[in-house]
Amino acid sequence: MNNITLFAGLFLASAAVADTPVLTVYTYDSFISDWGPGPAVEAAFEATCGCDLQMVGAGDGAALLARIRLEGSRSEADIVMGLDTNLTHAASETGLFTSISTAADYTVPGGWNNSLFAPFDWGYFAFVHNTDLESPKNFKELAASNLKIIIQDPRSSTPGLGLLMWVKAAYGVEAASLWAELADNIVTVTAGWSEAYGMFLEGEADMVLSYTTSPAYHIIAEGDASKKYAKFDEGHYMQIEVAGKLASTDQNALADQFLDFMVSDAFQDIIPTTNWMFPAVTPAAGLPDGFPKALPDSQSLIFSPSEAAAIRTGALEEWQAALSQ
Repeated sequence: MNNITLFAGLFLASAAVADTPVLTVYTYDSFISDWGPGPAVEAAFEATCGCDLQMVGAGDGAALLARIRLEGSRSEADIVMGLDTNLTHAASETGLFTSISTAADYTVPGGWNNSLFAPFDWGYFAFVHNTDLESPKNFKELAASNLKIIIQDPRSSTPGLGLLMWVKAAYGVEAASLWAELADNIVTVTAGWSEAYGMFLEGEADMVLSYTTSPAYHIIAEGDASKKYAKFDEGHYMQIEVAGKLASTDQNALADQFLDFMVSDAFQDIIPTTNWMFPAVTPAAGLPDGFPKALPDSQSLIFSPSEAAAIRTGALEEWQAALSQ
C-alpha cells in the first residue's frame, strides 16, 4: 500500500468517525460498571441508532444533580439518567430540563405522569444481611440491637436520601428520636451504594442499606442463597429512578430516540438482572425466576416529589444532629 492510498484510507475513516453523532448520558457509577446494565444498554442502543453512546459516571444518584447544577447549560450531557423522585422537584426547579414525549405502559406502582422525566426502574429500600442473622422487625428493634450497619450519605447518594425519607415516612415527628437511637448502630457512612455494599460483603458490618431485590442478585447470578433482606413492619420506602433531557442538548432527536428506547423491551429486559431493580415497563419475557414480588400497597411508602423536597432539609438536619453526637 502506497502512502497516498494509506492517507486516503485514514482520511475516510476519520471522516466516518467525525460524522457519527455522539449522545452523552450522565448516570451513576454502578450503572456503567462491568456488572451493571451500562455495557448491554450501550451495545443495544448503538446497534439501532447509528451513533456513539457515551455513558459517563458521575458518582451516585444525588451527585448527578449537584454536577448538573454546577455545569448548568454548559454541560456536555444530553440525558441525565439516575435521579429519583426525591430529587425530581429540585431538578425541575433548575430550569435545565426540557419536556419529553416519552410514553409507555408503565408498571410503576401508582402510575406515572410527568412531562420532564421518564422512569426506567424502581424498587424498595431495605437492609440486607446474611440469612444466619435474625432480622429485626422494624427500626426500633434495629436501634435497640447491637447490629452494625452501613448506610450511604444522603447528600451524595439516592439510597442515603431514601433512608431519610423512609425514616420520616415511618416516624414523622419522632424521626429525630429514632436517629438518635440508631446512631450507635452505624459503622460508617459511604458516599455511594457500591462502596457500602462492597464493605458489607467483606464482612465489615451485619447489615447494609440496599434493596429488597439485592438478594436476587446472589441467588440468580451466583447461585448463593445466603443473603436476605429484613422485612420491616413500618413498610419500605420506594425509589423510582428516572431520566430527563437537558434543554441545552444539541442532539435533540437522538436524545428522544434514547428515551423511547429506554422504555422498550430491549432496555427494560436488561434491568432486572443487571441493575437488580424492577423494570418500569414489564418486558414481554416477564421477570426472571428467583426475582422477588412487589410489596403490597400497605407496605409501600413514598412521598410525592414536592413533599420530598419540602421534607429534605429538615430530615437532613435531624440526621446530621444525631450522627454528630
